[in-house]
Amino acid sequence: MTSPTSKYSEEILRRVDMMGTVTVQELSQIMGVSDQTIRRVTRPLAENGVLNKVHGALVSKKSALDPPFLSRMNVNREAKVAIANSVAAIIKDGDSIIIDTGSTSAFIAQMLRERRELTVVTNSAFVASTLSMVPGNNVSMAGTQLRDHDGASFDRSAFQVIERARVDYCVLSASMAHPEKGFLVHEQCEVDMAAAMIESSTRSIMAVDASKFLPQQRKPALRQPDLREKDFLVTDKAPPEAFSSALAHLEIRIAGEAL
Repeated sequence: MTSPTSKYSEEILRRVDMMGTVTVQELSQIMGVSDQTIRRVTRPLAENGVLNKVHGALVSKKSALDPPFLSRMNVNREAKVAIANSVAAIIKDGDSIIIDTGSTSAFIAQMLRERRELTVVTNSAFVASTLSMVPGNNVSMAGTQLRDHDGASFDRSAFQVIERARVDYCVLSASMAHPEKGFLVHEQCEVDMAAAMIESSTRSIMAVDASKFLPQQRKPALRQPDLREKDFLVTDKAPPEAFSSALAHLEIRIAGEAL
């Protein structure tokens, strides 16, 4: 049987790793427990070197020099955590979802550990492992051959699993957004997988942080499939005015704003 302290330890570590740095007061508000409880639980974690404590804040020991996928999770971490919270508010207990392989989707998967009885299909080993050990979840890993840099699968068996699925939502990410070209990615397999995920879902959720709406030196050239009327766009800041026409058909959620 898991003790309350052990339960809090796991939750605190998960949230600190997601947020990078968080104050004791912020964490107590997020978790709904007292400052004293946070301090009591984190004291042995800091003493054992599991996390760092600096001037009232808790700091993750995860390094930005970790493998590529984990390094991407450290880029715009605060925005991705906020977006993950907003997506988790859309998805309810008992829903069925397909989740792609982006770093933002990885944060969403971690937030969805608070949901119960989810049916999840994903081609991401990270997402599958994150959600498969939540009691009551039914998780299907699509594919058998995993890429070495992100643990994602795009083999034929992955597409077959996705194409057979019928779910409430698919959760998508993108490498960049363009006012005329839409949401862009680097590889054709990502475009094809997004198309299959959209086709298998009732409604799509595009989760991208505000940096994706800014010009970049290396621009991905491949266009994601168009989102449908009233699909969701979840981001951390309002998109620039140049995107108004392209995004007019979507339901836009700005992380942290009241509905």
